[in-house]
Amino acid sequence: MIPNQPFRPAPVTARDKLLEAAVKLIRSQGYAGTSVEQLCVEAGVTKGAFFHHFSSKEALGVAAAEYWSASTGQFFANAPYHQLEDPVERVLGYIDLRIALIGGPVETFSCVAGTMVQEAFRTSAAIRAACEASIAGNAAALESDIEAALVQCGIDDVKASSLALHVQTVIQGGFVLAKAGGGADMARDALIHLKRYFEMLFKRGES
Repeated sequence: MIPNQPFRPAPVTARDKLLEAAVKLIRSQGYAGTSVEQLCVEAGVTKGAFFHHFSSKEALGVAAAEYWSASTGQFFANAPYHQLEDPVERVLGYIDLRIALIGGPVETFSCVAGTMVQEAFRTSAAIRAACEASIAGNAAALESDIEAALVQCGIDDVKASSLALHVQTVIQGGFVLAKAGGGADMARDALIHLKRYFEMLFKRGES
């Protein structure tokens, strides 16, 4: 797996070019630090084209979170680990994939939704809701595999939904620490520890 591989085809429409510009700029300089003018320059479109597709910068932020959710969701839905028969191996395969995707500058592997919600959770209810849906959606996509793994291992005192959200907590926390100065190694280490926790929970590697 090559870190930072693109999740989406090259944008063709003005709307998709603006959304791709939002993904790049929000990851690199934040939502508040990104202006409509910068988005238009990055996308190579006019300001008139921006307001044709989005009524405001906030509307663009909501759309960017949804765009991010759809593209990353499709990427993970098509990932090879889904073909594994053992649900524990599918869960570990997901974490391995997340580890493999971390590399290079933080802005190339961090999460658009996680970045925006840290800034806008008090100032924009619409963006907060869109980001929550994105992060919770990633957790929900893993929930059935975690549930099957718990059942297979006879573990009945852990909720799959809570554990799936914990995975996202570690991922997002790793991104925050990477931005704070730890870089890719810090984010990767957080997920390596998470994998070790799952291996202990599911008693993998025991005789």
